[in-house]
Amino acid sequence: MKVSVAGFVVLIIYFISLFFTIGCSARDTLDAKQSLKDGETLVSAEGNFEMGFFNPGKSEKRYLGIWYKKIATGTVVWVANRNNPLNDSSGVLKFLDEGNLALVNSTNDTIWSSKLSRSATNPVARLLDTGNLVVVDVNDDNPENFLWQSFDYPGNTFLAGMKAGIDFRTGLKKDLTSWKSPDDPSAGEYSNRLDPGGVPQLLLWKGSVLRFRSGPWNGLRFSGMPNLKPNPIYTFEFVFNDEEIYYKYELVNSSVVTRMELTSDGALQRYIWVDRTKEWNLYVDASMDDCDRYALCGAHGSCNINNSPACGCLEGFEPKFPEEWVSADWSHGCVRKVLLDCSEGEDFLKYSGIKVPDTQQSWYNKTMNLEECKKVCLKNCSCTAYANMDISGGGSGCILWFNDLLDIRQYNENGQDIYIRLAASEIAAYRSSKGKERIMKIFIPLLCFVIILLGLFLIFVILKKMAKFKRKGGLGAFVLNQEHDFTEEGETEDLELPLFDFATLTDATGHFSLNNMLGQGGFGSVYKGKLKDGQEIAVKRLSQTSRQGIDEFKNEVSCIVKLQHRNLVKLLGCCIQAEERLLIYEYMPNKSLNFFIFDQNRSKVLDWPKRFNIINGIARGLLYLHQDSRLRIIHRDLKASNILLDHNMNPKISDFGLARSFGGDETAANTNKVVGTYGYMSPEYTIDGLFSTKSDVYSFGVLVLEIVSGKRNRGFTHSDHNLNLLGHAWRLFNEGRSIELINKSVKELWNISEVLRSIHVGLLCVQQSPEDRPGMSTVMLMLSSDIALAQPKKPGFYLERSLTEGDSSTGKQDLSSTNEVTVTLLEPR
Repeated sequence: MKVSVAGFVVLIIYFISLFFTIGCSARDTLDAKQSLKDGETLVSAEGNFEMGFFNPGKSEKRYLGIWYKKIATGTVVWVANRNNPLNDSSGVLKFLDEGNLALVNSTNDTIWSSKLSRSATNPVARLLDTGNLVVVDVNDDNPENFLWQSFDYPGNTFLAGMKAGIDFRTGLKKDLTSWKSPDDPSAGEYSNRLDPGGVPQLLLWKGSVLRFRSGPWNGLRFSGMPNLKPNPIYTFEFVFNDEEIYYKYELVNSSVVTRMELTSDGALQRYIWVDRTKEWNLYVDASMDDCDRYALCGAHGSCNINNSPACGCLEGFEPKFPEEWVSADWSHGCVRKVLLDCSEGEDFLKYSGIKVPDTQQSWYNKTMNLEECKKVCLKNCSCTAYANMDISGGGSGCILWFNDLLDIRQYNENGQDIYIRLAASEIAAYRSSKGKERIMKIFIPLLCFVIILLGLFLIFVILKKMAKFKRKGGLGAFVLNQEHDFTEEGETEDLELPLFDFATLTDATGHFSLNNMLGQGGFGSVYKGKLKDGQEIAVKRLSQTSRQGIDEFKNEVSCIVKLQHRNLVKLLGCCIQAEERLLIYEYMPNKSLNFFIFDQNRSKVLDWPKRFNIINGIARGLLYLHQDSRLRIIHRDLKASNILLDHNMNPKISDFGLARSFGGDETAANTNKVVGTYGYMSPEYTIDGLFSTKSDVYSFGVLVLEIVSGKRNRGFTHSDHNLNLLGHAWRLFNEGRSIELINKSVKELWNISEVLRSIHVGLLCVQQSPEDRPGMSTVMLMLSSDIALAQPKKPGFYLERSLTEGDSSTGKQDLSSTNEVTVTLLEPR
């Protein structure tokens, strides 16, 4: 085929124009002679961000904005004309004669424009890979000398490299402001801004009502944000000088992306992008619980989320209106028991582990030490408290408070010290009580020794009397009354939990009708009930012969009553009446996890997204127990039947009868009585009685592999070998065949990389040595990001079981081929 010269020239011109069209479509700059029309976009150099016109949600209005391009396509991070939308697609972005970048409509009216810090002879707008739109003068020798940048005018999103704060040189206040709704980016009613009054702190407002404050920066973090700590995802800093005050963060690795957003309903949340699931995962919420509500407990009140009620008065203070505190109205706070009179006898009481009070009206000095701070406060009759300003290097700087102390709360970790002024008599009373405590520390051990001797004698007498009982019923009643003298006036006072009347529970459960029975085990039965106000409940009624004795019952109540987390079952109350012991929980309509995953038909309800959500929910609950609760809790009986599911199939960890709590830095303990469920217990616990957070991690790993496979670890069989589920999973992993472990019912909506990563994490959790297993914080990071995973070692209880092994239902199992051990176990419940 012959081609004419003219045709060849036309072809060349076509390809050249196509090349320039493609090149122009991916441009990242806009110069003074160019414009950006609706339908055209700017794309940052590496393709991280894109800028153009868009419709938010279901709105028909047009806005000029910036959004993620490579990941999270469509997630808008900045809007130029958020309060002045376009009604059609006639918008054009261009430079005006005076050098300002402007958005104009069809009638050439300016809808939005930049405000240049100085004039420019040759301005150019550029979209950077940080998501920052900047205007520079190409004739300027310094390309970093921005005439204007979008980072100075944030919307509802706080990106890496942004500064949240105030620039005193320009007067710019860089605040976050929520959208009105997902369909309307105009300024909503929530704003998060830095307050420079007193010691600077970030304040979250709803209109003119203060909802949350970060507390002042203490050299390590904001006082009211204990979860802000060094991590592998981002670094952070706070700058406070005469020119500017700001907080900013930077990504450690650009492959792991995080952003903060002030949502339209007032939540300040940090998200991490998970490439495997193609979605944003919530990483942390600035407001953790009810104690973060501003001034919840009023003046001189202190909030502790682990207490019930959460609010209490500071030492030396009492409720201003006691009758209101009884009805949980703490808004009027507390008042001093003894008023200050500025006498020399006044002193300070130290409080540790707290969020320091509101600093809007405080005074500070960056160079003063703590002793100088105390002296200054004592000399001023209006001074009510003092504290270090910076605790990062052993303590320096000084903060003084002069008014009511507001918005104090207590933390389990990462709190700080404050010294509160009290009258001399109150200080003396406090020191006297402490002296008595020291005496009691000596007296109590002696008293306990005497009581033990008397107890041994009483046991001897009781055993002799028990021998006289001929009937089994009489014997049982005698033991219950003697050992379990558990009355409402006595033992229940310390439970800090609502008490239900037995008659109320009888009516609610239809006299404990079999039709209302949800389940039954060695502890007794669980019934569905409905209170008169319509609330559905689950009632756990312990049988008189229950293997969960009075100690386990009290342990379950004392453990769970102070735990508040969305992935832990909520205990509503208890009932202790005569020989009856009952626990009242929130009702879980979808029963327990084992009800679904081990049933061939019901397992189809749990597709992979639901299963992965359950795995992550269990992990979050365990992380709270191990790290974030008031005391470190080790569950000791984590298994599929103890994971309950709510109406949305969200998991909640239940049954804390065997749980143990630790204070301080304790992480492990030893017991002579091993209790738990075969198949879930770690080797060191089963054989040596040593339990720790890592024994819970082992149980979690077993659960993960069971959730993925739909098979029980205990009783697992395979035609090719005699390994248990852990051994089978490890074998497939080493042979590169992990995909064969996956339950058939999840293969329609699965994310293969996510499933394989879950198996990998599960195998890391069930390794033989506790030291090799990751902690739950690491597990959460491994599940929610793409960090590299270590090669797992051989699992614990990796068994070649004998074909003559006893039936699993008998509770007998060879624990080791080389060790002969006898283990006392609580049968699976």
